[in-house]
Amino acid sequence: MDLSQEEWTEQLHKDDNAVVLDVRTPEEVEEGYIPNATHIDIYLGQGFIDEIEKLDKTKNYYVYCRSGNRSGQACAILNSIGIENAFNLEGGFMNWQGETTN
Repeated sequence: MDLSQEEWTEQLHKDDNAVVLDVRTPEEVEEGYIPNATHIDIYLGQGFIDEIEKLDKTKNYYVYCRSGNRSGQACAILNSIGIENAFNLEGGFMNWQGETTN
């Protein structure tokens, strides 16, 4: 499900069962990331699927990439393996106004 930057942030802050998932490349992550994010690079292909298979399916996943495209794909993959609640950050990290870590 796509959420605007405001919706994503607001819902994330109210969600006690939330996991922030960063699906960008390691190089992109080095430029900064949302605090407490779990990083799994979607470009790993099968490796990405192997890693998300290990995730707790009862959690709610707040997914982002640079612009919102890869994270949208990642949400579809999460849904396909049985993770029902995956929320895509529209506009991605390049439009993120919230807190970041370097």
